[in-house]
Amino acid sequence: MIETPSPNHNARPDGQPVDMLVVHYTGMESCAAALARLCDPAAEVSAHYLIDEDGAVHRMVAEDRRAWHAGVAAWRGETDVNGRSIGVELVNPGHEFGYRNFPEAQMAAFRDLAKEILARHPIPAGNVVGHADVAPARKMDPGELFDWRGLAADGIGLWPAAPGVTPEESAVPGLLARIGYDTADPAAALTAFQRHFRPAAVDGVADAETRAQLAAVAALA
Repeated sequence: MIETPSPNHNARPDGQPVDMLVVHYTGMESCAAALARLCDPAAEVSAHYLIDEDGAVHRMVAEDRRAWHAGVAAWRGETDVNGRSIGVELVNPGHEFGYRNFPEAQMAAFRDLAKEILARHPIPAGNVVGHADVAPARKMDPGELFDWRGLAADGIGLWPAAPGVTPEESAVPGLLARIGYDTADPAAALTAFQRHFRPAAVDGVADAETRAQLAAVAALA
């Protein structure tokens, strides 16, 4: 663990347990650039941890403090996502600068860190989410290349064992809301759901495969 403290944090709300883990990619061209931004007081952004592509883990904000990683976000009706979550950034250039696979060394480090975080805090599987899940109209990270399915097999997050019974298209907004998505922009919420749970085709279309997967995830939520 590399201590790389960021000045960008404040107190969590009194009595608020940490019950979310939010995963990001940095969306910048290098680890150094991401660290510089996350440590810049003028940027007013931070995360609890950053994991480089070689697996090196930087601790930036203590877990008992509120890091500033989610921005305007909501999950299961709660809007102070920063106040209740741990934020982990993974170095990746993102969709703007050449989105690519997350190396195994990076994913292994994330798995180890996530298991430690989950052991320390009462975070249900359905609250292990990506930035796009909590801010679907603004964000795409960590994106469709992130191995949510493999992580769920290791006990990190959730993934249904099989698709559900395909619901009617009219049921889609309600199922998204049951999982936790803010459905003010239903198309954005559905696209975020696909990035997480149906990454083979992220097109915002509520096709039968997406609806079946949606029903299966909602049954676990």
